[in-house]
Amino acid sequence: MAEGGVGTSPQVFVVDSQASYTMPREEKPRWARGSQNLLLLLVGLAMLGLVVEGYFISNLYKKTEEFSICRSHPFCQNMSDSKNKGGFIMTQIGSNEISNMSPTQAQVHKRPFAHLMGSSNPVGEKDVVQWVNKGGEAITQNMSYDKGRLLVEIEGFYYLYSKVQLNAAEDCSLIQHKVMKNTSAYDQSIELMKSKSFRCKTQKPVNPKNVDAEDLWNSFLAGIFHFQSGDEIFVTLENIKKIRSGSTYNFMGAFMIFP
Repeated sequence: MAEGGVGTSPQVFVVDSQASYTMPREEKPRWARGSQNLLLLLVGLAMLGLVVEGYFISNLYKKTEEFSICRSHPFCQNMSDSKNKGGFIMTQIGSNEISNMSPTQAQVHKRPFAHLMGSSNPVGEKDVVQWVNKGGEAITQNMSYDKGRLLVEIEGFYYLYSKVQLNAAEDCSLIQHKVMKNTSAYDQSIELMKSKSFRCKTQKPVNPKNVDAEDLWNSFLAGIFHFQSGDEIFVTLENIKKIRSGSTYNFMGAFMIFP
């Protein structure tokens, strides 16, 4: 008991174990939430870009593989040197070699192609140049030939080329080398490529050895065109009688590049 006769009541503390205490949650500012969403969007776009890039790279690889296969075959090789001695490398592929090809190689080999060589009698009606389609290096596959005209059997895009050589030593003349097309959609022939030149005999020093010398002129045309089944391709040459006959001086050909 304390002095003074009055006692002090003891203090009692009660702890409620059932009470729950919630800590205040700190909210992120708006700019932080916006930055997070923007980061997720950028990551998603980057992943999408990688997928698209992979798709295009895969397609490019397939096309490059087909092109490399085509270049490895002789019928895709067309060479003409700078000394006006046009040439074309062509060999036939045997059946045993075809059977050993992969499906992609076999598909490329079946594509239409043709290489026509100059004829010993190249002068045809209406100035249409005549060719040799069989024998030697001349060959056709899935394409036909008739009286100077190369006939398309399968629709597609073709690489087309033609080279001629003329002797312009006699006098001045206008020379036109054209590659033409006949198609069922038009009544008249369509001009695909043309080389035009006015040639005169080159003046040379008087020399008994050069009296009968030739003055040669070469023209080479090439391009990519779309042809339909049944189209006819042919070459016309103004002053065609000046053409230098022979298989090594003149040639014409085409091969499908797509599809």
